[in-house]
Amino acid sequence: MGAGLTPPGPPERGGERRSPAWPTAASAVVGVMGEPVSHSLSPLLHNAAFDALGLDWVSVGFPVPTGAVRDALEGMRALRIAGLSVTMPHKEAAHDAVDDTTAVAKRLGAVNCVTRRGDRLVGDSTDGEGFLAALRRGVGFEPHGRPCLVVGAGGAARAVVVALADAGAAEVVVVNRTPARAERAAALAGPAGRVGSRQDVAEADLVVQATPLGMAGGVGASDAGGAYDQLLDPDQLHLGQVVVDLVYHPARTALLEAAAARGAVIANGLGMLVHQAALAVERWTGRAAPVEAMWEAAAAGAPGIPGAARPR
Repeated sequence: MGAGLTPPGPPERGGERRSPAWPTAASAVVGVMGEPVSHSLSPLLHNAAFDALGLDWVSVGFPVPTGAVRDALEGMRALRIAGLSVTMPHKEAAHDAVDDTTAVAKRLGAVNCVTRRGDRLVGDSTDGEGFLAALRRGVGFEPHGRPCLVVGAGGAARAVVVALADAGAAEVVVVNRTPARAERAAALAGPAGRVGSRQDVAEADLVVQATPLGMAGGVGASDAGGAYDQLLDPDQLHLGQVVVDLVYHPARTALLEAAAARGAVIANGLGMLVHQAALAVERWTGRAAPVEAMWEAAAAGAPGIPGAARPR
């Protein structure tokens, strides 16, 4: 840089970030890694938070192929990247590649948030905590003492199972096509957990669909109703239940349409995305996340997703 020239400071709170003044060579970098990752809303949410906080930070997407997670994290360390969100299909591989894990990440065997602390990489899971925050804020549901049912046994499902159990749910029933995976997921809930079947749906106060079924462009997108029917019976959904589908594109999956038609309160997965991203921002920066600004960004950045509107 030429004599007498100094890089601009962090943008002022609420100021517009515009090239070439930003980002700078001094900007802290975070991002999201996955495969694919180009569709991810995480950088939008992170950058909205940094704007609101007035921080000279930037978030971008890093496409990382299967088998390259350890190399990617070594690159994070070498490049002094401050933090990474981790999405499908890398959460378990990231758990095995970081230096340290939080208690919840160790329990799950999965990591969705990596923070660099000096030369060490710390893996955490903010999915469950983000899910609970979205559930309470969006539909006012408190799991304590309530029977809950989770469809699926993958990383997101396991995070929800643990979060519900830790929040004091009376029962956490896991329904999954593969009995052994269902048993492992249910065991994470301790005494409250058990493996169930599609007939258990009617008795649950909360039903959480935590598989990719019905995701736009994904498995079961064109015939989600039939696919759901193998795991739960939509006819057992009823008034008084809360039904959450962690898919957020489309905003109303076939399951949510069926639940709404039967009088249940419904919510999609966008709230979980926003709140887990807010928790990641807090881990990385040490600052309270501006959740309202992140919700505004979600609404603006996902115009085709009606569920992006601010929750009730």
